[in-house]
Amino acid sequence: MNRIEMLNNFLQQNPNDAFARYGLALEYANSGETETALTEFHKLLQINPDYTAGYQMAAQTLMRTGRTDEARQMLNQGIASAQRTGNRHAQSEMEGMLEELA
Repeated sequence: MNRIEMLNNFLQQNPNDAFARYGLALEYANSGETETALTEFHKLLQINPDYTAGYQMAAQTLMRTGRTDEARQMLNQGIASAQRTGNRHAQSEMEGMLEELA
């Protein structure tokens, strides 16, 4: 059983587990399944809107495919999440990514 299968099996029993959902999205992104990865990031952020790393990695996934407008939007949402949660490091990283897209 590969990591994607393991995470999907785990999420069938624990669909709101943020860490597993994030891991699944990353696995899909790393295997080149961009749309599936973005779907998983979207599910993650619907259930856990302050899972700041989800915004950052979704934006990176979008940037790799040249979807800069969507990446900008994701980064702006991520920066707002980082501000709400006091995650200054993530905020700074996403602000830097946003500047690269300008």
